[in-house]
Order: sequence, then C-alpha cells, then structure tokens
Amino acid sequence: MFVVTGGAGFIGSNMVAALEERGIGPVVVCDRLRSGVKWHNLAKRELADIVHPDDLATFLEDNRGAVDAIIHMGAISATTAVDADLVVDTNFRLSLHLWRYCAAHGARFIYASSAATYGDGSAGFDDDPSPEALARLRPLNAYGWSKHLFDRRVIRMVADGEASPPQWVGLKFFNVYGPNEYHKGNQMSVAAQIFPRARAGESAVLFKSHHPDYADGGQLRDFIWVGDCTDVMAWFLDKPEISGLFNCGTGQARSFADMAAAVFRALGAEPRIEYVPTPEDIRDRYQYFTQAGMARLRAAGYDRPFTSLEDGMARYVQGYLNTADPNR
Repeated sequence: MFVVTGGAGFIGSNMVAALEERGIGPVVVCDRLRSGVKWHNLAKRELADIVHPDDLATFLEDNRGAVDAIIHMGAISATTAVDADLVVDTNFRLSLHLWRYCAAHGARFIYASSAATYGDGSAGFDDDPSPEALARLRPLNAYGWSKHLFDRRVIRMVADGEASPPQWVGLKFFNVYGPNEYHKGNQMSVAAQIFPRARAGESAVLFKSHHPDYADGGQLRDFIWVGDCTDVMAWFLDKPEISGLFNCGTGQARSFADMAAAVFRALGAEPRIEYVPTPEDIRDRYQYFTQAGMARLRAAGYDRPFTSLEDGMARYVQGYLNTADPNR
C-alpha cells in the first residue's frame, strides 16, 4: 500500500497518476477535498481509500505492516502563510510523526521539501546535506522555514543514529508547473495565470525588474515540468537503497519572459508582454535568480533528461490548459 498525503493537491495528484500508470498500488490518498474543485484532480484515478487528515493517525495504526511507503506531499504551501503555529503543526510536526511511523514500521518515506529553504540564494542552491551547510540557509517566509526545519531535523536524526525509515528521500522542489494546479488560485504557476490572457489575445503581465543586473522579465527561475518531478520520485521507489536530501529542478534557469513567450508560442501566437512594478511589500525580498544544483541527484544515478521549458509549456498548454478537460 502506498499512502500519498496531499494526494489531491498539485504534485500529489500527479504522483498518484504516475503510480497508477506504473501499476504501483494500491494507493490511498490523504487530503482535504473541501467544497471546491480539488476532487477533479482525482476523478480519473482508481483509489483504495481517501482518508481525511484528521483520521490519518488512526488509519496508519490500523494498517501497520501494510504500508510500503508514505509519499508525503501534504503541506501548507503558500509562501504568504502568516499563521506560523499552523504552518509548524502541518509542515513540521506531522512530517516528524510520519517519519517516526515509517521508522517504526519499516515503511519508506519520500517527502516534499522546497527550494524556498534557500531563501534569497545568497548561500547558493547546492543540496549539501551537511548540518553545517543547512545552518547557513535563511528562508524568507514561514513556509520555507518550516520545510528547512524538518530537513535539519532529519539530517540530525540520521547523523545521531536515531531510528530511520528503510529509505528516506527529501526533494527540494523548484518552480513546478503542470496540470492539476488550478485549485491553488494566485499560488498557481505564472504559466497557468498567463494562459487565459494569452488565449484571449491579451498581454501577459509580468513584474518589472528593480535590479540593475536584470532586464524587465529577465528574472530567472528553475522551472520544472511536474512530470519530471514524478519521474524522479518513481525512480527513487525503484532504488530503495538510495536515501538523502536532493534538489528537484532542471539545473537550468530561464527567464519569466522566456516562459511567457513559450505559453504564447504553444498557442501559435506571438508573445505580448506588459510589465508592472513589483509590489512594494515584496520588492525587498524578491528573488531574481534560482537554479538547482543537480550534481548530487546525477551522482546518485538519475540520468534521465529534464523537459525543456519550451517542450514543457507546449505539453501543458496543448495537452491540458487548452482542452475541455485540463486535469491529468
């Protein structure tokens, strides 16, 4: 049995689809569906069960010995979240409980960390897992800090020889885009937010640069297709002997202007971009560059190519966004 927390969310539901496509299961989703359209992310899947997060502890106790792996994608992922107590309970304490369950019952544990742990990037974007390297990172928001807090706790527990799952993998996801993110509102990828304007023949709206080294739209991010993220996780499931903390990006930063242009060209249109000032409340903390160091994942043996920005946007726009059924 494979339990996917946050399994109705963006990356989680794509992982549920990837497990089904690979014939891996049975799959149990733990998530809150609420009253919105989030359930659409699971509408095509065959599931063994859907468990509310409040019932997860009981479910796991009732299924001791039956859980092969917990794929922990559930989190408060909004970088704007301000209730730090709730963020810590959800992103740190629950993760720690699941870690200890997997260690006690021999289940593997794959969890979502985040590139937000790198803060402004002044300490670089290399996934050095040493306690000393992690101590140098300064996340900029409660979400990034909570993920970093758990990464540091994991590394310390492993270093101190505490009980660990038979396999554990933390993945620092960079700027992920792809189907099933539509419930996220203004936390959707910029590509998903640009698409309806591009389809309507309107201009994409991007932030101006307020940094002398970057042109308007020249701010750089490591954009990664969600299918590449699920491929990485599935690869680790095939490699139970490999554990560790790894970046999950492409290793190639691209500009927001490049990304916007790729959306337009996937629609067969010429790019149209309008630039507006970056809001003052985030201007001082705005990141101008992120790029995952991918040497550790490659050294671990992952040799598949990552999807280019142009190919990923074409796949997203033509295969999902511009169709009657945009969900995977």
